[in-house]
Amino acid sequence: RLPGGHRVNVVIPPIALDGPTITIRKFANTTMTLGDMQRAGSLDGRVSRLLAWAVRTRKNIAVLGGTGSTLLNALSCEIPATERIVTIEDSAELRFTEHPHVVRMEARKTNAEGVGEVTIRDLVRNALRMRPDRIIVGECRGAETLEMLQAMNTGHDGSLTTLHAGSEQETVVRLTLLARYGIDLPSELIEEQIAMALDGIVMSERHADGRRFVSSYSGVRRGASGGVELERYVTFDAATRTWTLDREPPFIAEGLRSGTLTQEEVDEWRSLCPSS
Repeated sequence: RLPGGHRVNVVIPPIALDGPTITIRKFANTTMTLGDMQRAGSLDGRVSRLLAWAVRTRKNIAVLGGTGSTLLNALSCEIPATERIVTIEDSAELRFTEHPHVVRMEARKTNAEGVGEVTIRDLVRNALRMRPDRIIVGECRGAETLEMLQAMNTGHDGSLTTLHAGSEQETVVRLTLLARYGIDLPSELIEEQIAMALDGIVMSERHADGRRFVSSYSGVRRGASGGVELERYVTFDAATRTWTLDREPPFIAEGLRSGTLTQEEVDEWRSLCPSS
């Protein structure tokens, strides 16, 4: 890691057949917000406001796609400044330039003697002792998935994470497989945990021209006969690069009842969504 936070990867011969190869992953000096993504055309105003409300009403969200970290950081910017955030990452990338209550933790690999490893699972367990209002895991990729689901299900509402999966359905399968690294339970029981812990899945995609788009947003709930049931809220048309609001998420009505959302702002949003 360079002093400015940029990540460096170097491969040298004989592994790199044509000579040393250096890759530098540079990060912007400023944190991208949902408003910035909207101005860049990654989502429209209706979807931007919907995602901001999902964070405000403390919905547990999984972000999918190779560009998920950018969207995850943008969603994190919607967390109120009065709340305490604990971030857990394999390689620190999330940035909070203005939020006053952020505890950032990074996993560590073993040293040359094969000791000293601190896993993401270790950090998730430790985070539960730090009185967090929100837990943000940069990426669930192993047994820590179980702890993350348990945290979401035991009072840490509004937590966020990213995941590599190709669709909402694949997300459920992948979360189930990853959670089984942490505990040997039948898939049906783990799916029940997923249905109770996770509230939404947001997909992000990067097109060949380099532009990034929020491609879908789906709700997660427990099915009538058990397991996970998905409900699409937002659909993206890649050909026209437009978004369709398939239905109004139930958390909007919940936010109105609790006073988290105002009737005026919801009415304004609904006026832009004739299909909701």
